[in-house]
Amino acid sequence: METKLSVNINKIATIRNARGGNTPNLVQTAIDIENFGADGITVHPRPDERHITLQDTYDLAKAVKTEFNIEGYPNARFLKLINDIKPAQATLVPDPPNVLTSNAGWDTLTHFEFLKNVVSQIKKMDIRVSLFIETDAQKIEYAAKLGADRIEFYTGPYAEQYSKNKEKAIEPYIESAKVALKNGLKINAGHDLSLENLKYFKQNIPNLAEVSIGHALISDALYLGLENTVAMYKDLLVD
Repeated sequence: METKLSVNINKIATIRNARGGNTPNLVQTAIDIENFGADGITVHPRPDERHITLQDTYDLAKAVKTEFNIEGYPNARFLKLINDIKPAQATLVPDPPNVLTSNAGWDTLTHFEFLKNVVSQIKKMDIRVSLFIETDAQKIEYAAKLGADRIEFYTGPYAEQYSKNKEKAIEPYIESAKVALKNGLKINAGHDLSLENLKYFKQNIPNLAEVSIGHALISDALYLGLENTVAMYKDLLVD
């Protein structure tokens, strides 16, 4: 199965915001990343706008030609944004405004009614819905019950354990991928995937539809160049 690479460009905005102005140019960087072979662009416009701003998101919507994936907590602000833009995919994450990064998945049992309502609203917008989630079989089953199209595995624990014991690190993802498939869910993955650990993840999750990678890819690009780095990540996703 082909696995698509969506590049999260939050860190490009972080660098720009450090000095103000428009260097680096976020929209041009997204266009270049697409031209270098990426299959999509991901952004996470947080309420404090510490990296991607609302205006960035609207500007990117006019320029992105591949799949546009907008991540965020599904409050009224987020729902209005995606309704205005109609991205290919909305990835729902359970993080409150004060967290540094998305580091936990949805509890789809506790938040079932809330998520069911949100997912229904988004599906009516004709937008694909993905839920950021951990390797818990019951939570994955409930993700399917509430109407999600996909789940995005939170791969932080995998990345953390990879260098210590990669077989043990990947095991819960293999089992959870089986649960997802059984329940009709396609699989995305993101968080701390890198040049070091991505290939092994792909080899063991052959039905992986998409990976969303930002921090590691942009960091690698500082040494390797953006065009070369995108190509290297794409190569790791080839069967």
